[in-house]
Amino acid sequence: MKKTVLFSILILLGLSLQAAVRLPKLIGDGMVLQRDAQLKIWGWADPGETVRVTFNKKSYNTQAAADGSWEVALPAQKAGGAYTMRINGITLNDIYVGDVWVCSGQSNMETPLSRLMDLYAGELAAAHNPQIRFIIQPHGYVPEAPQQEITGGQWKAVTPENIQPLSGVAYFFAKALFDAYKIPQGIIQSAVGGSPIEAWISEDGLQPFPKYIHDIRRQVEQGRGGGRAAPQGGQFPRMNIPPDKGAGKWFLTDIDLSEWKPMDLPGYWADKGLGTLNGVFWFRKNIRLPEEWAGREAVLRLGNITNSDSAWINGVFVGNTTYQYPPRIYKVPAGILKAGNNVIAVRVENAYGRGGFVEDKPFKLVAGGEDIDLAGKWQYRIGRLNPAFPPMPAGGGQMSMPSQAAGMYNAMIAPLIKFPVKGILWYQGEANTGRAKEYASLFPALVNDWRSKWNKPDMPFLYVQLPNFMTPDSYPPQESDWAELREVQRKALLQLPNVGMAVAIDAGEWNDIHPLNKKDVGNRLALLARRLAFGEKNIAASGPLYKEARVRGDSLVISFTETGSGLAAGEPLLGFAISADGKYFVWADAKIETGSTVVVWSDFIKNPTVVRYAWGDNPVNANLRNSEGLPASPFSTE
Repeated sequence: MKKTVLFSILILLGLSLQAAVRLPKLIGDGMVLQRDAQLKIWGWADPGETVRVTFNKKSYNTQAAADGSWEVALPAQKAGGAYTMRINGITLNDIYVGDVWVCSGQSNMETPLSRLMDLYAGELAAAHNPQIRFIIQPHGYVPEAPQQEITGGQWKAVTPENIQPLSGVAYFFAKALFDAYKIPQGIIQSAVGGSPIEAWISEDGLQPFPKYIHDIRRQVEQGRGGGRAAPQGGQFPRMNIPPDKGAGKWFLTDIDLSEWKPMDLPGYWADKGLGTLNGVFWFRKNIRLPEEWAGREAVLRLGNITNSDSAWINGVFVGNTTYQYPPRIYKVPAGILKAGNNVIAVRVENAYGRGGFVEDKPFKLVAGGEDIDLAGKWQYRIGRLNPAFPPMPAGGGQMSMPSQAAGMYNAMIAPLIKFPVKGILWYQGEANTGRAKEYASLFPALVNDWRSKWNKPDMPFLYVQLPNFMTPDSYPPQESDWAELREVQRKALLQLPNVGMAVAIDAGEWNDIHPLNKKDVGNRLALLARRLAFGEKNIAASGPLYKEARVRGDSLVISFTETGSGLAAGEPLLGFAISADGKYFVWADAKIETGSTVVVWSDFIKNPTVVRYAWGDNPVNANLRNSEGLPASPFSTE
């Protein structure tokens, strides 16, 4: 009996020691490991503890270092799964080996599938693929030093229930590659809305940029998280905020409307003669419904609102959204609607900028396959006006969190470096518009920095050129921050090896910085991956790219690469502007001359020297493409 007790104690002690093994959140059930690459499995344990990793019928041993860290190298594996991995007393299940991609950038990379249901509802309802896996990192920011572990996240398989928070770009990219190769795909989503490129570059990579090194030092001196974040939605810096006079009552059906005034919606109240007031605005509209609408389930569509809102119908709360970008799609339960008069009330809270309802978005009540247009006369009343924000300290004061150099790299990229990946997807640039000249240096610095950290000098790096956005231009714009940044992105193709750019100049929306068409973007990135990462040299992976221009009389002949089966366009060919001095541009006539050349001219310009194509914030008429349907990149011949 004594021997039995002693044996049991030894077993318990062994289990206790094994329980000391801890794994990073990146290594867990359901993960995808990169095929055809030496793998690293790592973690922490008691100093000196023996760690055994068993995978695919082979075992590998190591010993934890004095600081408790340990690492095991596994030989390259072929694609397949599902596998089990044992690490001392820990068992990891449902592991696949395939291709892993880091998907990073700002909000257009982050835009989740839940926002895209209007376009892809049927497709996403059927999305079920256990061989496409993803892990979504929580937002993180650390100015002091690179971190060893992400702060959260869990590997999940693609199912209709799981995919709502997944990046739309990343999903359609992974789906296109799986459809092409039937190889498991792993997505590591590491993106933060509003983040500039310098936040994603390591301190090492920022050494050529002294001002950012200075910013890093200042961050650390101020203390982590010491910067004042920019206000979002209904959140404000500490100051005396007056109460909302309409709270708890202005959504009711029978209230005194004598002080309410008319306003046409959708639109911004700054455009209705009220200026850039910030605070709480209440809106009401009476609609009459026929008998057959009574009691129906319905959907209230209010487009996009800046910034936060809450909505009621007939005094019953139907939904709210706390920030600007998600489409407002509120379900109205059965029993709320009635025949005759119905009251819709919306409370809008705006902290900064222009408040109101974004134009040219769905703005209606929908039920039973019918809809009622809500555009037109509403009534409004101001519930609260906010005092002005206190001024920033002299000298610019503290920086807002997403703007701080190296902070996102330290928190969200550094913990991934040990995990082998196939390549990078990058969708970012909006936060750097207005700084195109600087971006021309920062973007190559980012690419080279990440390749150096992963020790893969030719790692495929695939990125998205900024889409069209804002009000279309009636005349050739002489200046455009968005066009200038797109030009820098295009020129990066000439500076960096093994990079690919997905053109999205036809996939934007004039009134939404987060356009919904993420499928075309993901599919175009997948075409680039098929060429650059998997060697399909003959595939049409890009739209036409500017090569050179030559003068021919009073015309310019533009040559292109990436023409696929030949250049194509609508009739007439649009989007070209021409200039004699590079300063004053007019719209040009243009025609496709050969499968790879376009002739551009204007009867108003003699001796032309410069041509621009799709140059502007939102060049909606630009229609040059190749025969495979991929749009030409904007460019300037300057």
